[in-house]
Amino acid sequence: MNRSCVNFWKTMVVNLNFLCWLCGAFVVAFGEFQMIHSKFASLITTFWPIYPANTLVVTGTIVTCVCYVGVLGGMKENRCMLTSFFVMLFILMLVELAMALVFLVYSREIDTYFERDLMQSLEIYRQSSPGGNKTIKDDFDAVQHLFRCCGVHGEADWKGNVPISCCTMDPCNIPFHTYWKEGCLDKLKNWFAGNYLSTGAGVVTMFIIQFICLSITIPLFCHFKKRGLGYQ
Repeated sequence: MNRSCVNFWKTMVVNLNFLCWLCGAFVVAFGEFQMIHSKFASLITTFWPIYPANTLVVTGTIVTCVCYVGVLGGMKENRCMLTSFFVMLFILMLVELAMALVFLVYSREIDTYFERDLMQSLEIYRQSSPGGNKTIKDDFDAVQHLFRCCGVHGEADWKGNVPISCCTMDPCNIPFHTYWKEGCLDKLKNWFAGNYLSTGAGVVTMFIIQFICLSITIPLFCHFKKRGLGYQ
């Protein structure tokens, strides 16, 4: 392989890894934004580690670190860094595939735990004193107000102690209250599904870029190995 080809592969490795690094940084920023503005985290406790915002932050952080190694390895023509980058990126891609398969296989089980968590949060809200469990109360009120829903399956879940956030009127001070008819379970599941769809689209895009980075690293690494270069 002549020097012009080496420079071409080197430029491709650096540019694609830098692009991947930027994607990872954007994913981290977007995940942090969701974590700050989210009003639903306290209601879904079973799957807190795979909450969309948490998933974005963790995945983006790992991607930025791995791609940074790739950028440095390409720029410095360092075979040790390229080897580390190749191994870490390969493992990261396997983890991403494993997570996708888990969500695909256990989607029904996830829905069951989702419903259970919401019911537990509703019961905590219903049985709490006026000043107790403020975080859960605020989050549940925010969900009902934002999605125009009431309870988990409907108004009956509150067993007569329906909060003002279920009311269709604002302000809710008329003698005969009217409440939202739909429960929040289906609406929240659709919201989470939309978030995971967006997250999945981003992960697939990064996966494609990662696969290309992995593929073009091989000829560059082989050239360094053949010439005995890359450890200086």
